[in-house]
Amino acid sequence: MSELLFGDLSVSYDGRVAVHPLTLAVPSGGWLCLIGPNGAGKSSVLRSACGLVAHGGSVTVAGVDTATMSTRRRSRAIAFVPQVPVLPADMTVYEYVLLGRSPFISYFGVASASDRAAAAEVLGELDLADFAQRRLETLSGGERQRIVLARAIAQGSPVLLLDEPTSALDIGHQQQALELVDRMRRERGLTVVSAMHDLTLAGLYADRLALLHEGGLVAQGSPAEVLRAEILSEFYGVSVRVHYEDDGTAIVIPNRRTRV
Repeated sequence: MSELLFGDLSVSYDGRVAVHPLTLAVPSGGWLCLIGPNGAGKSSVLRSACGLVAHGGSVTVAGVDTATMSTRRRSRAIAFVPQVPVLPADMTVYEYVLLGRSPFISYFGVASASDRAAAAEVLGELDLADFAQRRLETLSGGERQRIVLARAIAQGSPVLLLDEPTSALDIGHQQQALELVDRMRRERGLTVVSAMHDLTLAGLYADRLALLHEGGLVAQGSPAEVLRAEILSEFYGVSVRVHYEDDGTAIVIPNRRTRV
């Protein structure tokens, strides 16, 4: 089981509150997407979960507070795809993805055959096998984003945190990456929390949405409950209309304010 619980989580930077106390529960195998305008606190919530920023309250995985975990144990429980990853220029794609197995390799050990197989499998799943021996410095922005996602998936952690995972991808690779994440959570019970600006994609893949505004939780529920024109207008300050397909898919369409 990999239930993730944020209990009265709060984050502050130099006395400025970035996230007001919020409580969110994500069941094992569930997908929660954090949405909201820039500066709403989405990235701070994700970064607190993996120990990158100090926080109040608690973050627990399967009932265990991550604050009590060692860095190694936390990495076994949670994989994180940051919005702006650091990529060593002289490392190959395969070497970088294999780093995802580091939490399972002893300090003075080497990657096992199963570790290498896991890295190779994920590269194949994301259509990156041909990139294996290329150096990271030669990749485009979209290719780099796919490589970072591949490393996180190769980590094999039961909780996956994604901070704008498709922002640099074309529409085809957006779908490919999100479909892979969705399939893995269904097959392996992976618990996913993502932060996304594309509201249509967020509603298409996530079970539930949590709308943050100025660090506070202002709405949560199913995509149909949260992706409503009046809610988005209030907290994004935009004029939109929302079209619902027969299967419940919500498509957010911006309205032009003026026409020539």
